[in-house]
Amino acid sequence: MSALAPRPHRVLVFTTPTCPWCSRAKSYLRSRNVPFREIDVSRDPAAARELVRRTGQMGVPVVEIDGRPIVGFDQHRIDTMLGLRAGSPVH
Repeated sequence: MSALAPRPHRVLVFTTPTCPWCSRAKSYLRSRNVPFREIDVSRDPAAARELVRRTGQMGVPVVEIDGRPIVGFDQHRIDTMLGLRAGSPVH
């Protein structure tokens, strides 16, 4: 990797299988070629507790970029935090 190459972002997406906004967030990240790790809080109670402790929220999705959480699917904030130019909305 070049010394001038930007450090890749660490992106986590906290989800549940029945959450439509979680699906949209993941689809959006894929459409922008952003690698991420998905954490299903319905299957990982420790991750669910940690998420509530850190965000004060029980809802998903939570997109965490470099340790900074975004509660809900906020395309503009995702783009801003990742340094992406505005993309077209995901339907």
